[in-house]
Amino acid sequence: MSTAAGARYSILHLGPATLRIRVRTAAVGAVLAGATVAMVFVALMLGELRLGAGEVASALLGNQSGLTHTVVVEWRLPRALAGALFGAALGLAGAIFQSLTRNPLASPDIIGLSSGAYAGGIAAIILFGGGYLVTAGGALVGAAVAAIALVLLAYRGGVSGFRLIIVGVAISAMMIAISSYLILRARVEVAMTAAVWGAGSLSDIGWGQLALAAVVIVLALLALLGLSRSLRALELGDDAANALGTRVQAARLGLIATAVVLTAATTTAAGPISFIALSAPQVARRLAGTPEVALMPAALLGAALLSACDMVAQHVLPRPLPVGIVTMMVGGVYLIWILLHETRRTR
Repeated sequence: MSTAAGARYSILHLGPATLRIRVRTAAVGAVLAGATVAMVFVALMLGELRLGAGEVASALLGNQSGLTHTVVVEWRLPRALAGALFGAALGLAGAIFQSLTRNPLASPDIIGLSSGAYAGGIAAIILFGGGYLVTAGGALVGAAVAAIALVLLAYRGGVSGFRLIIVGVAISAMMIAISSYLILRARVEVAMTAAVWGAGSLSDIGWGQLALAAVVIVLALLALLGLSRSLRALELGDDAANALGTRVQAARLGLIATAVVLTAATTTAAGPISFIALSAPQVARRLAGTPEVALMPAALLGAALLSACDMVAQHVLPRPLPVGIVTMMVGGVYLIWILLHETRRTR
């Protein structure tokens, strides 16, 4: 291993391949990954039945049976893993949109994708009786409809970040209105089910829901790996990306579709969880000290942030709340800060 550029990068020579790693980014990623693992482990200890670290470790290794195994492996572990996985997916979705538009306010919950997935899921629950696969299909269709409307309305020879935000806010408002109308027309018990799902909660996550969501998210990650070089080229502008051999429109549509799938998979399993996708990429960029939004730190910070918010929702507040309410409170403060920061920067 050797260092370059004033010890800012490490160069790894792996046979014929050479890998350049930014030291600060790698260090921040390692800290965030360690923090997420620690929070997942602590979450397995907390609850009405408090467990020691040794009991949790023993249960994870398969050396415990009975109540301890049931509590740790069957009840708490799916929720804890879901918090990390869904946070990472939302962080990546936000990073994709903020990179494509070069706008820190571009995220699925601001530009209407989360609202579209929510409206689609609500429609599936109310019109077709729900069920995980039906709700998943409805959320994916809703997010896709919102994305198509966004591209058609915001594209004018290119995608302006400001125009994307304005059109996205309008689409989000329309999707929320549709969701409210459907809930008001539904039977009381169905409306209550839809409202609970719409609050954004990890409380009903089991191994089945987690496994299905994980498969979809992993497939989206594989697609993102193939598109990551195109994403970096698009950050330079369409002309520069064309000069580098990138098929600009195909790459942009592929990246938007990947972000739609990441958002829909998370929304299907847990309902709409706001502001993780908005805040994680920008905070991670500042921590890593990179000029652009980096995918890996955004994913790791999203995982850590949602895990932390879920612990607060379960164990810190006077009574347990859906995690979506906590992320909205945290995200509201962040949104005010980023708006003030952008206003001062543009003066």
